[in-house]
Amino acid sequence: MKITVAKSAGFCFGVNRAVETVEAAARQAGSVFTLGPIIHNRHVVRRFEEMNVGVIHNPEDAPEGSTVIIRSHGVPRNVYRALEERNVRIVDATCPFVKRIHEIVRKAEEDGRLPVIIGTPDHPEVQGIAGWCSHCRIFETPEDLEKWAKGGEFSAGQPICMVSQTTSTENLWKKCKEIAKKQFTNLIFFDTICKATEYRQSEAAALSSQCDAMVIVGDAQSSNTGRLAMICRESCDRVVLVDHAGELKEEFFRGAGHVGITAGASTPAWIIKEVNKTMSEIQNAESVQEESFEALLEQSIKTLNTGDKVVGTVVSVGNTEVQVELGTKHAGYIPYDEVSNDPSVKAEDVLHVGDEIEVFVVRVNDQDGTVQLSKKKLDGMKVWDEMSAYVEDKTTVEGTITEENKGGLVCNVKGIRVFIPASQSGVAKGGDMAGMVGKTVKLKITEVNRARRRVIGSIRAVNAEERSANREKIWNEIEDGKKYTGTVKSLTSYGAFVDIGGVDGMVHVSELSWNRIKTPADVVAVGDQIDVVVKSFDPVKHKISLTCKLPEQNPWTLFTNQYKEGDVVDAKIVKLMTFGAFAEIMPGVDGLIHISQIADHRIGKPEDELSEGQVVQAKITQIDDEGKRISLSIRALKEQAADAE
Repeated sequence: MKITVAKSAGFCFGVNRAVETVEAAARQAGSVFTLGPIIHNRHVVRRFEEMNVGVIHNPEDAPEGSTVIIRSHGVPRNVYRALEERNVRIVDATCPFVKRIHEIVRKAEEDGRLPVIIGTPDHPEVQGIAGWCSHCRIFETPEDLEKWAKGGEFSAGQPICMVSQTTSTENLWKKCKEIAKKQFTNLIFFDTICKATEYRQSEAAALSSQCDAMVIVGDAQSSNTGRLAMICRESCDRVVLVDHAGELKEEFFRGAGHVGITAGASTPAWIIKEVNKTMSEIQNAESVQEESFEALLEQSIKTLNTGDKVVGTVVSVGNTEVQVELGTKHAGYIPYDEVSNDPSVKAEDVLHVGDEIEVFVVRVNDQDGTVQLSKKKLDGMKVWDEMSAYVEDKTTVEGTITEENKGGLVCNVKGIRVFIPASQSGVAKGGDMAGMVGKTVKLKITEVNRARRRVIGSIRAVNAEERSANREKIWNEIEDGKKYTGTVKSLTSYGAFVDIGGVDGMVHVSELSWNRIKTPADVVAVGDQIDVVVKSFDPVKHKISLTCKLPEQNPWTLFTNQYKEGDVVDAKIVKLMTFGAFAEIMPGVDGLIHISQIADHRIGKPEDELSEGQVVQAKITQIDDEGKRISLSIRALKEQAADAE
């Protein structure tokens, strides 16, 4: 049999806080009393009786000069006054979430609103809430609320303020809100269900849907324990509520392959442990190590200090803060501006209910039972540690350029502002550094000063490293005839220098084009991407000769594949000489029209019949493949035409 214990089972922070308060008071001299049972669990109450902590039910029962502890459920406002009149020391262990509801209903009534409380009317928490206003209405079910709303006991425009008992279910609260929105025209409501309770209930629902049987551990008088049993029965046929391990019966588990355990917020850890241990023994499962009451209580009541790093579970992602269960007496919360260093990050995108996260303790308020946390600060501390490691390990990191200034660039690396001096930007002097803004770049962290919160980086170092690696690769793999795509780095009168990936090669002007050019600038410019072929290389002198004259682009080859002797072509006169005219048949291929072949009659000089730029029809009379010469004739076409007549 598999046994699964819910992570959220047992004491919530409010109960933890109350139990610790009693523990602390019991260690002091004098008589100590709790006003009503400190929590709904007789085992805890009995434990405190053994520590000489008594229980009174009315303020007038408190002996003068004694210490009276107000339990986590809270009490009405008049109880505080009555205790003050008894001249006793008041220790308030009211749950901070309940305290907040007291303030809400008090302020609502001051503003002229009628407080409406959704909860069990005779529950101590609800009675305490009601005691912070003069008039209110309490409804246990959506049907009761709707019946009252339609009964005409209030005017249609009467201002209403609606709150919920902290241990209510989300489903009940949702139904009540839907009814209230339809019936009340002047309504405000506050979602006051404890998020830890909500998380415990949703976890119980999920666990019960996966189990053959569920064990709910807690006092039958506990409201939240009863609600857990009700929730589990919705998806599991076998649900039993036990007060302690002695109530477990073997027949309950017979045939069950998977049993889940959860517990109410008033159930101490040692009882849950005993139940788990007893179930394991019943099924001959792996035994659970027994722990002392003191050790288990210590687990339930951990303390926190400012500056601590703690691990907690996200129980709610609200509109302004994220609530975190820390397993202590405190209610942990992360304000939205403490979630991430990146202001564009939304809390709901990076944190989800059930996530286990590590956080930094910013401020502890023991009086309110709250602790402010920061994910951003802890992430920032980790990032600074990483930055220092990057310097030592010479790690390459990625960042986004956010701005340019007169000294260089600013880059965001994991939320840290990194300054990149202009000399380390990888941009040539006088180049466009502003064009880098918005780009993602690789860089090295070269210097970290935590005290001054200053980080310096270098893009150039990464470029140099990459060039070095590429250079080594090229020299290992280079061979004659190998093709590369390179970038033109500079031009001279005799050629162009091309970067083929970390190594520069030179393309002589005669190798830049199959066509006749005067200077390299006629065909390429700095920054151009061009295809080149290795003509030769010297690994000792680290020199590479390149050519752009790719064989498949050889004009002579293209010509001979397309034309033969006897073909007629359109040719452009490109140069006149005394002995004839040169005509371009296709780019890079010229033919000679001898003076005797220009006309069908004798002429004195070529320009008598032709001019540069003129396009004429001519017949290919001879192709000298070895000498790469072509003879053309206009006369042959004219004589051919005359013969046809």
